[in-house]
Amino acid sequence: MKDNSYFPSMLPADELAQLKYIPTLPEFVTWIEQKWSDLPCLSDTVNTFTYSQVCDNVARKRALLNDMGLQKGDKVAILDNTTVEAVEMFLAVTSAGFVAINLPSQLPPQAIVGCCMKFGVKVLAAGKDFMEAVKEAPCKVIAIADCADHTAPVAMVDKNDPAAIFFTGGTTGAPKGAVLPHRALMRGALNGVYAPGHQLGCHRYACVLPLSHVFGLVRSTLSVLFEGGAWYAAANTKETITKFPMIKPTCLVAVPGICEILLGLVKMYGAPFLGGNLKFIISGAANVPPKLIGEFDKLGISLFAGYGMTEGANLTTGNIDVIAKPTSVGKLYPEQEAKVVDGELWYRGDNVFLGYYGDPEKTAETLTPDGWVKTGDLVRFDEEGYMYIVGRIKNLIILSNGENVSPESIEEPFYKDSKLRDCLVKEDELDGRQVIAIEILPRMEEFGNEPWEEVEAYFKELVGKVNATLPSTHQVGKMTVRKEDFKRTGAMKVSRNQ
Repeated sequence: MKDNSYFPSMLPADELAQLKYIPTLPEFVTWIEQKWSDLPCLSDTVNTFTYSQVCDNVARKRALLNDMGLQKGDKVAILDNTTVEAVEMFLAVTSAGFVAINLPSQLPPQAIVGCCMKFGVKVLAAGKDFMEAVKEAPCKVIAIADCADHTAPVAMVDKNDPAAIFFTGGTTGAPKGAVLPHRALMRGALNGVYAPGHQLGCHRYACVLPLSHVFGLVRSTLSVLFEGGAWYAAANTKETITKFPMIKPTCLVAVPGICEILLGLVKMYGAPFLGGNLKFIISGAANVPPKLIGEFDKLGISLFAGYGMTEGANLTTGNIDVIAKPTSVGKLYPEQEAKVVDGELWYRGDNVFLGYYGDPEKTAETLTPDGWVKTGDLVRFDEEGYMYIVGRIKNLIILSNGENVSPESIEEPFYKDSKLRDCLVKEDELDGRQVIAIEILPRMEEFGNEPWEEVEAYFKELVGKVNATLPSTHQVGKMTVRKEDFKRTGAMKVSRNQ
């Protein structure tokens, strides 16, 4: 299964003709400097730097790293908030032929030490707010704002050389690291440019995602630079959001949890809070409820959904037809192959990772010798090629009769209800027998001043309606309506370990 036309056809012909797949970060940095030289590139909302100025800073940071005697393939960790300097350092590290590791900003000092030891980090570039936390780092520490007084050219690298390592689980001292080559990051960056209408040199993005997350680095940053967009970030996500009226973003890349927050702020302060120019939001990393899509559509903002994973440079499918197909994660981005094996999605292409750092066993479980990534996601495709997530293999509930049930497939009809914010289906016990249980988080604003008993009664009725559409073995036998939010992952997904 392969589709190369859906996304490119969204762009005007003259813009499509200007784009090409650039297989390495050194070539990319050179290309954006020549292509977008005088356009605004990176901004901290106070100072804005052109592409020419940014690429000059990147060249000076390359020289700084080269002068430290680093060798091709050496690991350089980056620890900072989502800042201009962090983006410049990432571009410098990767365009100099080294391997970048963006550390999550919430890591405690002992975990920073553990990460540096696990990945063999030679240099750690830290922001001013993190200098105390990196004092015990077992490597050379430099300030992320540092530059040499001279420049260094880009390195010669192969597209299959490792460019970056991203964490795929937890924030402990021993995370699993997915090694992404240059070709994967650059395929993901190009895929991110595809959206309806004009894209080149005309958009302003407010960056609200951390650079340690592949979604924040690839779609929210590299894709923005690929299209000649202006990238804005304040000190943290909260501060960036409060500056939307000043930034006036035209586009946004966010997870559904942040979209929920933005919608709540609009209800409090009015639509102008978003700046007045927002055209579309790219949302991923978790289920995008149809309710959210509809609410943003009322504001004249398209909320596009998609699917991806760290091992595939994040961008595997995307959906711009969200009004007609609100529960789909869309179609395959170009130059990928996909197949469904026993219900599980497998894909391969330039976007595929090299493996998990130092973990050949886990790599072999996920990556086949001929390049297929076994995602662990259960999917189906409709007759038009749109993909739907059915569930996760590791989440399957095994019934007493031996049948496998996907909790996500049971959750799907519940998410169609406008009064439900989130839900979680899991296995539980009731009166000594195994049952399928659901926990529901309501949108309390939809209930006004109704008493709690009425809220519970509403969802009890909803469970009955959904059960009437399910086989008897799949029906929900226990319901809990939550007053407090779910425990969530770093990407603001509902954690299944409640």
